[in-house]
Amino acid sequence: MKKKSVISTVIKWILIVFAALIVLFFSVRAIGKLIYNRTPDGGINQSMYIDVNGTKQWISIYGDDTDNPVLLYLHGGPGSATSDYDYAFTRKWADVYTVVTWDQRNCGKSYDARQNDVVLTRELFMTDGKEVTEFLLDYLSKEKITLLGHSWGSIYGANLVLEYPEYYECFIGTGQLVDSTENEEAFRQEAIVWADGDEETLQWVNQLTPDKVTMEHINARNAIMHKYGYDMMINGSDYDLASTIIFNPYYSLIDWINYFRRDMGVYLDFFTSEEFASFSLTGRVDYEVPFYNINGDRDYQTNYRLAQEYFDEVNAPYKKMFMMENMTHGLLISDSEGFSEILHQIAAAELEK
Repeated sequence: MKKKSVISTVIKWILIVFAALIVLFFSVRAIGKLIYNRTPDGGINQSMYIDVNGTKQWISIYGDDTDNPVLLYLHGGPGSATSDYDYAFTRKWADVYTVVTWDQRNCGKSYDARQNDVVLTRELFMTDGKEVTEFLLDYLSKEKITLLGHSWGSIYGANLVLEYPEYYECFIGTGQLVDSTENEEAFRQEAIVWADGDEETLQWVNQLTPDKVTMEHINARNAIMHKYGYDMMINGSDYDLASTIIFNPYYSLIDWINYFRRDMGVYLDFFTSEEFASFSLTGRVDYEVPFYNINGDRDYQTNYRLAQEYFDEVNAPYKKMFMMENMTHGLLISDSEGFSEILHQIAAAELEK
């Protein structure tokens, strides 16, 4: 009986300590969320669901001064919403821009399982982007906004600017994607050179199918990038991602549960479709607004050389390329400070015009 009593006491204390740690964790998280939920004096800090093309989609709006220009950030993917951590780097721009982040349809906080049967098309995305832009122009009382897109967001954003130039002050593409098929073929050619006869890599190369992207293609590409040091996050992060996620002011426990329950099959179908390919920028080089690019010189996920070639062909009222040294596709996170410095340069240049 004495042995059972000792075991019972130990278990009881383990449960007490465990419960105390849970209480401590959620208390610290609550304090952190309160801090990040503060609104700057004279600024704005809001998040909301808005009506977009027959759906509810989530946006956040944050800035130090509501008189600043508005910047809409388009995340990559397609379907890779970054609302679980992007406030940590987008708020570094908030002294010169009112920054809007948007979880595009059926991903991130905009995820809705009832949309999983909706076929994603170019027309659908173009209408979504137009409606979100029009909402911001009206809600924030602006005549135009700046558009910043990363990866998929860069080719999506370029299409919006080409289609609706009257809505935008300038376009900023980072990790610039030009043409999906050409991009995947360029990666295959790079991988052959890296392999230099290495049998393991050549086996992965044989799994690459640029004309028809599959999960096998994606897995092989990722394996090659990891082996040769071109991973998106090979440079890590210049801020603490764990605490950023823990203190996220926008995510509740239910949001996190939904985050891990989402089905992204609809986006894989889109990524491999002709609709995705139809966003190609090949031959479409005439912009009516200033065109900026910020790319990493080690980015082969969206090939920086193709981005440079496209930039050289672009006709725009003004254009400028920024090439970040030793950066791969994760430049927004890996060097958020350096990226912010470039955005401040762009904001200053646009202000002078």
